[in-house]
Amino acid sequence: MRILLTGGTGLLGRALCSRWLADGHCLTVLSRRPERVPDLCGSGVLALASLGHWQPPMVFDALVNLAGEPIIDRPWTRARKQTLCASRVGLSEDLLAAIARTEVKPSVLLSASAIGYYGDCGDRPIDESAAPADDFAARLCADWEAAAECAGEFGLRVCQLRTGLVLSAD
Repeated sequence: MRILLTGGTGLLGRALCSRWLADGHCLTVLSRRPERVPDLCGSGVLALASLGHWQPPMVFDALVNLAGEPIIDRPWTRARKQTLCASRVGLSEDLLAAIARTEVKPSVLLSASAIGYYGDCGDRPIDESAAPADDFAARLCADWEAAAECAGEFGLRVCQLRTGLVLSAD
């Protein structure tokens, strides 16, 4: 399978690259620092510096969007909130524009989100049918997911991945 991965140099992305390379998939990683992609993701991974470089004859079977500035490393100032939105919602919108330009569309988009969508629910059980909470993190997740859902207009199956806290020895 030919996969375009955003956020490939992050913790989850690096783990996926390792696994998918071992399984024989063909990987391309979108990165602001494309020179680092081979070291972080594997020597067989192609790097794209921008979505503008996604040109024919590049064709992808799947898109995996894990990109986003780290959310818990700094206070959420107004400027920081704008950065967080741009790195998630803005990049998702840019990805949709790139999909629109392609002749051969991928079949699926797996788009990251987070359990911040639910807010603080205490001990109350929740599932995917729950409405988003009314705070910044929840609105960010809801907007991020709404942007990704637009890929369905191009015939892509859209899968949302709401991750929680990710723990790793790395």
